[in-house]
Amino acid sequence: MKFGTKAIHAGVSPDPTTGAIMTPIYQTSTFVQSSPGKHKGYEYARTHNPTRDALQASLAALENAQFGLCFASGLAATDTIAKLLRPGDEVICTNDLYGGTYRLFTKVFQNYGIKFHFISMDDVNTIKQYINANTKLIWVETPTNPLLNIIDIKGIATIAKANNILTCIDNTFATPYIQTPLDFGIDIVVHSVTKYLSGHSDVVMGAILTNNKEVHDKLMFLQNACGAVPGPQDCFLVLRGIKTLHLRMERHCFNAAKIAHYLEAHPKVEKVYWPGLTSHKNHEVAKSQMNAFGGMISFTLHSEKIEDAFKVLENFKLFCLAESLGGVESLCGHPASMTHASIPREERLKAGLKDTLIRLSVGVEDVEDLIDDLAQAIG
Repeated sequence: MKFGTKAIHAGVSPDPTTGAIMTPIYQTSTFVQSSPGKHKGYEYARTHNPTRDALQASLAALENAQFGLCFASGLAATDTIAKLLRPGDEVICTNDLYGGTYRLFTKVFQNYGIKFHFISMDDVNTIKQYINANTKLIWVETPTNPLLNIIDIKGIATIAKANNILTCIDNTFATPYIQTPLDFGIDIVVHSVTKYLSGHSDVVMGAILTNNKEVHDKLMFLQNACGAVPGPQDCFLVLRGIKTLHLRMERHCFNAAKIAHYLEAHPKVEKVYWPGLTSHKNHEVAKSQMNAFGGMISFTLHSEKIEDAFKVLENFKLFCLAESLGGVESLCGHPASMTHASIPREERLKAGLKDTLIRLSVGVEDVEDLIDDLAQAIG
């Protein structure tokens, strides 16, 4: 089954009671039992809910996974994966990553005796020098947030398997439309479903996908025991959003390509970060593992003044200045003061994240209008 067909049909079927084509919103906290312990597969909505089950099955199908779990947010999903670790364990992480993930790892889990190494993974062999007997997890974003670095997924999986280390890739920026890391040997995929999978800026949710039954069983226990689950209404909205994922991603990628080339030729733009450009340092790796290059673009101006970046952000008329990404509308942001403000400035600069970096989430509007907006905002 091809991706577009899976997006519409996989994991869902007409309601057996009424024939409703859309999965019903099972807005209930509990389920009646005919006898103690005798029920129809559902006891309590924190543990299982039919709407959530349908979404989990749909997301698993898109990522070529056997198992899927949904959570109240992307960070709740990340938190659950981190709870697989124990005091003394070590994690090797991408040094360019979402600020909320960095905050969770350093301000929460580091307090419980877990050590995190944040390193550049441009050359995956760099990982080897950080591996020891305590290394239990390799955490990767590709493309990274916000510098759009590309990391060799197969290379990561090969090194990890040789050392019996779990791997997790945050696939939020790419989505399964662009890449499916499990097919390259990765153990766990995590998503902020809030972004492209939902696609309409009206839901906060996370998801974990895996083919490892042992890992899935542990995560499912934590999902129920810790209780950070999404409600059925949000699950319904994401099920609806997924049905157009392939169409939206096609337009996101098309628009981003036009804008990236426009920005690269702009005299006031210093550097453009988008893996589809031949000037991108990891372009060849991107071509080898991605079906398209995504709708996220970052760029810097020929200026070191943060005020100049702020002026551009304030001048936009179509691009809305806001947190988040992946919706149908175009957004702009300033990572240093917004999404990545929780990362110390010296760490941001070390990773290459300048104070003047602007991040774009390119929407699905007419690209000519978006380019006109960029032209007037940059000046």
